[in-house]
Amino acid sequence: MNDINIGETYYIVAKERGMQAADYFINVILPSLPITSLSNSLNEVLEALRIKSRFSMSYADCFAAATAIRERAVIITGDPEFKQLEKEVEIEWI
Repeated sequence: MNDINIGETYYIVAKERGMQAADYFINVILPSLPITSLSNSLNEVLEALRIKSRFSMSYADCFAAATAIRERAVIITGDPEFKQLEKEVEIEWI
């Protein structure tokens, strides 16, 4: 999972459930999941921005897409924004 998307998840949890819940997510829940946190080099940021220039998607979603393409990973989402990427990356819809 890209660090940008971890940050986005933290923000959403903080906004909807409060900072304590967001901190609990980062410190307890996330480390217990089979997820590897991936940082971004400038080239990886540019990969995300190339996706952003081609598709109408949020900035953070472009990082999820670029990371999944680079890592040959599946995107697990219910966000309809990813529908336009079905030819680019494997998506598991929830």
